[in-house]
Amino acid sequence: MADIDLELVTYEGLDERIVVVRAGDEVDSVFVLTERFGVLVDTLATPSLCARALKLLTDRLNNRPLVVINSHMDWDHYWGNAALGARTQIIAHGEAIKRLRDPNTAQELAEKRSQEARFREVEIVPPTMTFSGRTMSLHGGDLTLELIHTPGHTPDHVAVWIPELCTCLAVDAVENPIPEVWSQSPDDLRKLCLSLTQIRDLHPRHVILAHGQTADPEIVDRNIDYFTRLRDAVRGLRNVPRVAEGLSERPGFQLEDFVTVSPNMLLQTRAFYQRCHKSNLNAAIAAHAAGVDFL
Repeated sequence: MADIDLELVTYEGLDERIVVVRAGDEVDSVFVLTERFGVLVDTLATPSLCARALKLLTDRLNNRPLVVINSHMDWDHYWGNAALGARTQIIAHGEAIKRLRDPNTAQELAEKRSQEARFREVEIVPPTMTFSGRTMSLHGGDLTLELIHTPGHTPDHVAVWIPELCTCLAVDAVENPIPEVWSQSPDDLRKLCLSLTQIRDLHPRHVILAHGQTADPEIVDRNIDYFTRLRDAVRGLRNVPRVAEGLSERPGFQLEDFVTVSPNMLLQTRAFYQRCHKSNLNAAIAAHAAGVDFL
């Protein structure tokens, strides 16, 4: 794979203390500068990418200490941890440690290394600090970063709310066009929708995503509307176990029947979100069969 372009970008109206670190079409991380320290939310997919990002941020950091937040233990968000200095504090939710201990973590890395040479430099570096419960706050002097446990996409997912700026770093809890549920468990689907509602109820001025390259707060309402329409469509099904297989490819139940998909979306990206939609649809069917209302 060719080198991924790395650049610092912003959005119209976004406070200058926040900058998006964009790794091509793969993922966005976010840097926030406070009076007391800088905060990097996610370290990208490889140590090399993270090292390049830190170099781009050197002048902004201006000798302040760096604090890192691992929003969740998906490979494209934390595999860059090995580029961090030994004294850098890495914060995550306590559920992240459970994920790192799962054999699937090592298996995923082995598979990625066999597919792309760039992942051969990756070493799993865990967080140095975790929190349990719903929230944790970082007090930067001028800005407060409230880490909010927002499960559903993954059990360990954390979003960041900056109240002084009415800005939410939603990472993968909100996605353009749709987020993906962790499993087919109705409880995971319920948690994802609760996380979306929680972010909406903050009334953010900006909602910065890791995927989808937007800070438009309306994307939260569109995500909630997607799951509402999904729930209503599944409620109309009869003989649910019989129709579940292949349902996401049938007219009326395809991704494009629930959300607007940009005609400029790359084919591989479209295929990815079609798989996400299939996961969400299967979870909605499981919830319907179990009599669980996830919204």
